[in-house]
Amino acid sequence: MAEMDATIETSSGGEYEREPVPKSALMGPGKFWGMYAGEHAAGTEFMIGPLFLGAGASLQDLILGLLLGNILAVLTWRYLVVPIAMAKRMTLYYQLERIAGGSMVKIYNVVNGVLFCFLAGAMVTVSASAVGVPFNINYTVPDNLFALGEVSFTMLVVMVGVVMAIVAAAGYETVARVANLAAPWMIAIFAACGIVSLGQMEVTSYASLTENWNNAIEFVQGKNPNAMQLNFWQIVLFAWLCNGAMHFGMADLTIFRFARDKSSGWAPAIGMFLGHYMAWIAAALLLAVQIKLSQDATPNPGRLAWMSLGWTGILCVIIAGWTTANPTIYRAGLAFQGLFPRSSRVSMTLLAGAVATIAGAFPNLSGKLLDFVGTYGTVLGAMGAVIVVDFYLMRKFGLTDEYAAKSGITFNSAVLLAWVLPVAVGLWLIFWQGVFAAYLVIPCWFACGILYLILSKFVQHPVPEYDQLASK
Repeated sequence: MAEMDATIETSSGGEYEREPVPKSALMGPGKFWGMYAGEHAAGTEFMIGPLFLGAGASLQDLILGLLLGNILAVLTWRYLVVPIAMAKRMTLYYQLERIAGGSMVKIYNVVNGVLFCFLAGAMVTVSASAVGVPFNINYTVPDNLFALGEVSFTMLVVMVGVVMAIVAAAGYETVARVANLAAPWMIAIFAACGIVSLGQMEVTSYASLTENWNNAIEFVQGKNPNAMQLNFWQIVLFAWLCNGAMHFGMADLTIFRFARDKSSGWAPAIGMFLGHYMAWIAAALLLAVQIKLSQDATPNPGRLAWMSLGWTGILCVIIAGWTTANPTIYRAGLAFQGLFPRSSRVSMTLLAGAVATIAGAFPNLSGKLLDFVGTYGTVLGAMGAVIVVDFYLMRKFGLTDEYAAKSGITFNSAVLLAWVLPVAVGLWLIFWQGVFAAYLVIPCWFACGILYLILSKFVQHPVPEYDQLASK
């Protein structure tokens, strides 16, 4: 076993992509609090918040639903992701390679990297919408999902995307440093947006706030009678599972492998409650103000921030999109590196940045975030169950953990079937039966884990060296 582990390639640039992170490279909790604050108090909050209002969510359901959903999300990070991350200290991609085999993981890495790039692309779009406001460059959303915006806006997207890719390529330390510097200021600006919005709507009580909110919903629903109607439990599940790929899907093993102690696992709380709670509500209020003052329900992030805080709001949208896209592109770059193990992380991160920039050039994609994040959580979240089952249950059922690495196979068919079958059913329910995407994340996760355990009984063959070690 020692000889096999010794063949692992040494990482380049101190990122330890294909080996456990050594003690000398571990980071204290502060790095993680700053990164999660920067990543989740983000440019996309200026898009997601208004979408709740547009989807007819009541103010009470939004306040209480987001509270419960974000508590569940934090607990999932802390008790599902962190123990495995600290025990293994490997990236998601390398850990999965040891379980599923290099050839099988290439399939997952393509899907993973592309979906992360599309998510980052929405953040590029949001930042570009803010850059365009002072230059009178319009952020317009075409009817066609895959239609480009104006030429001038597309050029802005390219410039913003290049900057984001360069920062992400500098590595996790740089990504964390940027987030640490920007997060406190951004959080204050989000709070200011909410406070200013209350003044602009002349809110004097909770009753008057509810009245303004309901009037805005009636306006939006009148423009689009077929719009989604979000209820309390849909809001809870969306808040919990919109980051399903990161916690249930174990993508943040890549982040928490650097954690020195378990207390770092509470760091997502700052992102959830200041980003996915306060910032979403504040951003939704910005749209309510715009509807009241100009009878316009277009969720243009740059213009919403401009109407509230002027140049400060514009700068906040730009930086918020930047600090969120950076770690997302970083993750996607590591996924692409899994396809080409001999390539450098920097080159693959730049490739991820290019794909994200292309996605950002299609403005309509950013308007589909409520649907997209639930779908990508369903697709990517399920694979996390394989890692959890492999870590906690395989030996208890007399099976070999990290089977691909220990048996020398490059394709573990049990992993592929366990992942593809439930996800295929989930996607069918989402796209052909109209099921709310967030409903499918947990059922697909459990189905994948159970199938992996059952199929491994049929696929695995004894690995004598490791079976002897395990029995001692």
